[in-house]
Amino acid sequence: MISRVASEMTPPPLEPLVHVPLQDLVGLLERILVRYGASPAVAAQIARNCAAAEADGTRSHGVFRIPGYVSSLKCGWVDGCAEPVMDDSAAGVIVVDARNGFAQPALALAASHLAERARTNGIAMACIRDSHHFGALWVDVEPFASQGFIALSCVNSIARMVPHGGQQPVFGTNPMAFAVPRTDQLPLVFDQSSSAIANGDLKLAAREGRSVGAGLGVDRDGRPTTDPAAIIDGGALLPFGAHKGSSIALMIEVLAAGLTGGQFSFEVDLPPGAETPRTGQMVILIDPAKGGGKFFGRRIETLIEALRGGGATRLPGEKRYEQRRQTQLNGAPLSRAELASLNELLSN
Repeated sequence: MISRVASEMTPPPLEPLVHVPLQDLVGLLERILVRYGASPAVAAQIARNCAAAEADGTRSHGVFRIPGYVSSLKCGWVDGCAEPVMDDSAAGVIVVDARNGFAQPALALAASHLAERARTNGIAMACIRDSHHFGALWVDVEPFASQGFIALSCVNSIARMVPHGGQQPVFGTNPMAFAVPRTDQLPLVFDQSSSAIANGDLKLAAREGRSVGAGLGVDRDGRPTTDPAAIIDGGALLPFGAHKGSSIALMIEVLAAGLTGGQFSFEVDLPPGAETPRTGQMVILIDPAKGGGKFFGRRIETLIEALRGGGATRLPGEKRYEQRRQTQLNGAPLSRAELASLNELLSN
């Protein structure tokens, strides 16, 4: 178990925080996942993914997700030891069957091949099917941008969102992440759901007893509500931007499920205890050298200067990068309750 290395009062939250060295956190998460049936290799990848989210302040996709991973492993819904299989489909297309395993190992298998093909062809795509993606999506695309690629990825999930004008959930929260390389700077990266609020943020609000904003969800009777528990318990999320978010969710169903051979969100029927969506993921890499060439980096900086000049106070990813720097210096800030919960999972 991890010892409590440091603690201080830092609002918000109001409770004391325990600052855990990142490598210690990764090790603890690995041991938990192995304890419940993941192979050491798979556990290491999932642990790094969750720890990266925690390090960057993405609390809804960090250690908060570990009980969901454990629950799906315990009930046998996901195969924590699955070994993905990669097939060539075309010169610029890689197809990976995750074999009912987590999406991260499937992407890790394809990553180097995908990058090589994008360098050769200017563009390449990976289609991942029969996979469970339960983590932050920006973690998947940022490494590609650090290698100089424009990267786009999307996943569909469990039906939690009604289409615009509809009454029944059809779409998942259906996030997408986009990353752009910069010259001598960390990449521009955004990761956003198609729903008005991410399901993880909704669950986090419910756990903490907070209400959410108006216009984000409805209860089981279709009435607008700001109670996250009512949205979760038989209710549904709404798309962001009304018909615009609904259209984006539709696009992601096509790309992440229809194109890859994964299940559509409305086809996922979770058994008791399962929490991870068994769907699909699509990743596209573009080599900007084949398009904008040597001027691409300069043009991106021109765009950023215009954003700054237009009053933008923060670029996509900057808040996460600042939190990452703080975590590297001080450790990942966890509440004592979170740390106790993780240690309890390990000891049970």
